[in-house]
Amino acid sequence: MDEKTRLIRSGLQAQSLARTVNPPIQRGSTVLLPNAASLYDDSQLTYGITGLSSPAALQAALAELEGSPDVTLYPSGLAAITGAMMAVLKAGDDVLVVDSAYKPTRRFCDRFLTRFGVTTRYYDPALDADALIALAGPKTRLILLEAPGSLTFEMQDVPAIAAAANARGILTLIDNTWGAGLLFKPLAHGVTISVQALTKYVGGHSDCFMGSATTMDPVIGDELGNAMWDVGWSVSPDDAYAMLRGLRTLATRMPRHEQNGLAVARWLQQRPEVARVLHPALPEDPGHAIWKRDFSGACGLFGVVLKPASQKSVHAFLDALTLFGLGFSWGGFESLAIHCDPQLKSRSTPLNLEGPLLRLHIGLEDPADLIADLERGFAALKAA
Repeated sequence: MDEKTRLIRSGLQAQSLARTVNPPIQRGSTVLLPNAASLYDDSQLTYGITGLSSPAALQAALAELEGSPDVTLYPSGLAAITGAMMAVLKAGDDVLVVDSAYKPTRRFCDRFLTRFGVTTRYYDPALDADALIALAGPKTRLILLEAPGSLTFEMQDVPAIAAAANARGILTLIDNTWGAGLLFKPLAHGVTISVQALTKYVGGHSDCFMGSATTMDPVIGDELGNAMWDVGWSVSPDDAYAMLRGLRTLATRMPRHEQNGLAVARWLQQRPEVARVLHPALPEDPGHAIWKRDFSGACGLFGVVLKPASQKSVHAFLDALTLFGLGFSWGGFESLAIHCDPQLKSRSTPLNLEGPLLRLHIGLEDPADLIADLERGFAALKAA
């Protein structure tokens, strides 16, 4: 053969692969099939959009975490929520969405689903199962939950809501990112679809995006998988490898996030500038009993309601912080802080907050150093 051909055809396959702790990363779009009959054999992997070594290994590990044989991967946490919803909804359906839902979820419902004839109604996260299921109508296909809720951290009685929905033939979907698939097991409590942003705690290093959806229902599993193929979502093999690496230490990191978070939260409860701390693991929290019953632990994310203060003072507080980064997302090793009030304007349920709302993510730093940083923030708030 000519040298040009030999250069293209040489070195396509290693003679043998050494056995390493993690699976090798395969990068490929084309999957070579053994014979002509295999080209249209749907039981075989025929295209590299998913299922190569590292995504397949991640799916297997997440199946172990979630207690489900069916795991679908998405390129972001938001894509997991929107992808799962698109997989099970059709024009004419009605969706009940908790009013404390992640803001991009709400944006998807209001902008996207509306255009395709799906109605969204938002319900008070304080509703019990009976009151919530009373809102369901003949077209209600799905109830979306979050426990705890985004920004305001309300707890929902997920097992009771799932049981009531199942009795009516209504699907349930929960954003379980706070529980990370480790602290809370939605599928074991009757939820149809468990979604999480792997970007957060599973990744753990704030450096890649991914989401997952899991179910125990094989029909729903097929719908999730088919929608993934039909829409053309895929995840990077390198990102899947990073997620798998993060997953290995999830159970080691989470207790540290919990311990640090509670230490800072309890300190904040004593501050004269703080009206209350929104953290379900605190005995004083309204959702504590449900959290204690259903969850095996807590993460490092919670809310802080300040006593009345101007926006200038809140900005001064945040700008004085040196260890807390000012940024969205969470779940990495680093601590973060944001001002939440601009995100609360779309809420339909009255919140009755005493003052500005902050959200803190407590990372793996020493809590004494984080407390000292917050001291600087409070000094700046007072000065402003």
